[in-house]
Amino acid sequence: MTDVTLILASASPRRREILDQLGIPYEVMPQDIDESRLENEAPADFVCRLARGKAESALASTGADNAACLGSDTTVVCGNEIFEKPADEDDAVRILSVLAGKTHQVLTAVALATRENTQVLLSESNVSFRALSENEIRAYWSSGEPADKAGAYGIQGLGAVLVEKMEGSYSGIMGLPVRETTVLLEKVGISAEAILGRQL
Repeated sequence: MTDVTLILASASPRRREILDQLGIPYEVMPQDIDESRLENEAPADFVCRLARGKAESALASTGADNAACLGSDTTVVCGNEIFEKPADEDDAVRILSVLAGKTHQVLTAVALATRENTQVLLSESNVSFRALSENEIRAYWSSGEPADKAGAYGIQGLGAVLVEKMEGSYSGIMGLPVRETTVLLEKVGISAEAILGRQL
């Protein structure tokens, strides 16, 4: 595919920031889909389904034949529990209290939908939090950062203070794993070589 019109099916400033850093031209077309988890749905299946749903919804909304629509979804898993965006301050306190002093998983799925097909890749990272007091958690909430983030924290911002160590994809924890994204983009003619060449 040549002359691809890349569409980001998200309003996330973190995902836009990552694409901007890569120097890839794109259009933003946020999608409002049902993000309810299905009964007994595994976390990996959940994020992959939502990423696919966002990408395919954007594809259905555009008339461009050469569109490649990028959808992504992130969730935080600790034990058998999934932690999405907090409903309010008390929910954020609950979530971060559970994550404190433990290692959790951040799952981010990225999907690329074209007129030919949709492909989905999954990034999984481990993040360990230090012990946290309730006062620290409430102070973090007052910053405004946790409100719109899975797991009630942003590793690229003040949330980095909560982290003891991490293993995996930093960009995946932010919400758009660069490796998986570039693998998908290569399939529509946007190669890593071309991305690197734009930076020279």
